[in-house]
Amino acid sequence: MKIEKLPSGSYRVRKMYQGKTYSVTFDDKPTQKAVLQALSAEMDKVRTVRHGTTFAAAAAEYADSKRNVLSPRTIKDYVEIPRRLPEWFNALPLSDISQAEVNRVINELAVNRAPKTVRNYHGFISAVLGTYRPDLALRTKLPQKIKKEPYIPTQQDVQVILKAAKGTKYEAAIWLACFGLRRSEICALTPEDIENDVVHINKAIVLNDKKEWVLKANKTTDSSRDIVISMELANLIREQGYVFQGNPGAITQWLWVTEDRLGIPRFSLHKFRHYFASQMSAMGVPEADILKMGGWSSDYVMKTVYRHSMMDREEQAKREAAAKLQATLFS
Repeated sequence: MKIEKLPSGSYRVRKMYQGKTYSVTFDDKPTQKAVLQALSAEMDKVRTVRHGTTFAAAAAEYADSKRNVLSPRTIKDYVEIPRRLPEWFNALPLSDISQAEVNRVINELAVNRAPKTVRNYHGFISAVLGTYRPDLALRTKLPQKIKKEPYIPTQQDVQVILKAAKGTKYEAAIWLACFGLRRSEICALTPEDIENDVVHINKAIVLNDKKEWVLKANKTTDSSRDIVISMELANLIREQGYVFQGNPGAITQWLWVTEDRLGIPRFSLHKFRHYFASQMSAMGVPEADILKMGGWSSDYVMKTVYRHSMMDREEQAKREAAAKLQATLFS
């Protein structure tokens, strides 16, 4: 059996048995024993599905079967997605679901939900049906993705927010966001994770399906990393004895209130990662180093962000060249 590493950093194993394909995923590279146990459990799960089992029941079984191998946040999504599907689809027996029913539910969802959300819902539906109805091969037409330019806070945005945060319990969190940390990583940090001016990032705080904030290991090996911060920030954290105390959502609320008060566009803490990638690119830091510092497992998002920065620099260079040409022509 081949252990396949996915772009997300997870590992997947597929096995064909009696004309059916079984698939299991793991956060970390599994041992052969772990693979066999997981596949056996997956096969048992499929074999015990009763005739007439509804999609809602199968979805709950599927989420439960992944509880120990996927992140709490992913399980939270798996539990919540069925609640957002139409009642008629959740009530359908698995044996009655065909491509036509999937087309219908996707068509309904696309009326008032973003293409990305619809695609995520379809991904979950496909996973459930792929497990309990492996005979059903879906070929669903999905809504076109909407290409969005990521918002990148300006240097002025960042400076005024840092000034507003100075002396508050949010100061260290905002500074760390500027160094490319995710909110979940910031809230999991303790002073013990900082050695001189080096931050060891190896865990995160996420919301699970019971609406509880729980500590977990980072989603991918790329997310676990060491970064260098300013000694001033490191000393601030050591002196106050914490990085951030409180509900992670409080950082976002404080940020939005502060942005409104300062009269700047609203953006989330995560957008400071866009700022980080953009600034690193503008400073000429190699792409591979930006990937490592930001903990990206794929260069897709990072490139989307700093491509915007490169376009801005190219535009500025064109304007400067045009101004020089004009000055030469009319001198």
